[in-house]
Amino acid sequence: MQFNTTDALPCKPISRRSAFDQYKWRALIGVTFCYLFYYTGRQTLGFAIPGIEHDYGLSKYQIGWISATMLWGYAAGQFINGNLGDKLGGKRMMIAGAVLSLAANWVFSFGHSFWFFLLAWGANGYFQSMGFAPGSRLLSNWWSHKNRGFVYGVYVGFSGFSSVLAYIFPLLILGTMHLDWVWIFRLAPLSMLLGAMVLWIFVSERPEDRQLSAIEPSDGTQPSTAGDDLTSAQRYATVLRNWRLYITGLAIGFQNTARYALVVWVPVHFLGMDWKTSSALIDPKWITVALPIGMALGALSNSWISDSVFQGRRYLAIVSYMVLASTTAIIMMFIPHANMVTIGLLFLCGFFVFGPASSFWALCPDIFGRHVAGTATGVLNTMSYIFAGIGEPVIGHMIDSTGNTSIIFLIVAGLCATSAVLSLLIKR
Repeated sequence: MQFNTTDALPCKPISRRSAFDQYKWRALIGVTFCYLFYYTGRQTLGFAIPGIEHDYGLSKYQIGWISATMLWGYAAGQFINGNLGDKLGGKRMMIAGAVLSLAANWVFSFGHSFWFFLLAWGANGYFQSMGFAPGSRLLSNWWSHKNRGFVYGVYVGFSGFSSVLAYIFPLLILGTMHLDWVWIFRLAPLSMLLGAMVLWIFVSERPEDRQLSAIEPSDGTQPSTAGDDLTSAQRYATVLRNWRLYITGLAIGFQNTARYALVVWVPVHFLGMDWKTSSALIDPKWITVALPIGMALGALSNSWISDSVFQGRRYLAIVSYMVLASTTAIIMMFIPHANMVTIGLLFLCGFFVFGPASSFWALCPDIFGRHVAGTATGVLNTMSYIFAGIGEPVIGHMIDSTGNTSIIFLIVAGLCATSAVLSLLIKR
């Protein structure tokens, strides 16, 4: 009897550790899979711009305001929904966001005027904001500081692959299925339901929900449940009184503005009104797909570099990529549309512009602690999307005024250079 009891004692902790590892990997895979489809509900507008211009006579300046309203709706929602992710749980917030965003896309597809499009796309931005920050909180429940660069690299990297889908689906709908632009907003976002179902079935919110609270050590200064009982006001106070929030917010604001300058206006630059009849040697649609592929791989690499090369000094990884992004964007201004060099440079431009996002978001639990990770991510994302929203109508107006879409690359270069300078001040 003694032998059996002694022999059995080590088995329980081993079993609990194995269970914890299983659930934390399910959390990472489930959250990233759900978010993989989120951008099909908000990054497809660029492909519909020629059709909206043709059907309703809107200018690029007006469409810039429609895009800006979505980004500002997203920004406002981040400020609210990051905290709700801490309070209500990331799982239910992400699922609700996917369903509501799908509905908003369908409403948008029936639009007929500037104000209708503006309001529907703005509402979609709010619903889209229910995904990223709550998902970040869910991941921070399962993964500790030493793996955070890897985890955020995967999470943000898959959001980059979401951009790939947000490019490929419209190209299939317009070019292969030969459907009208409205079907971009009716078919592509249906994929969000698949992601929501996987998250609902396979992912648990917290280790405590599986009686695993004692397995994973804390991040170093508090037990895993510390701070979970804070009020909303206390969470916001914890985040807003930290001066690094504002430096980081400015740096990611310029980076995110550069990102959306590319995401929204690159299809306009390379495709234009007559892309289906283009006689170029290389099909323009494959040139545009190089951008989101580069973004996805850049995000996967940057936070890994911040962990392995810069030993957790994430600002160095951010600065290096921003400098390279600025340089690449300047070169893009002088390269003809349809050749292999264009594809390679556009890939690199996306790679360096979006890459630092994973390190920026890994800074949130690093700086503020995981008990307010959702709130911190939401507030920081609010700042980043306010900047991006300001940029959209300005860029649209500049293109209308100059008639030169390549001006977006000059703008991107300046934005990335500014982000690099600000990021030097973070030093975390």
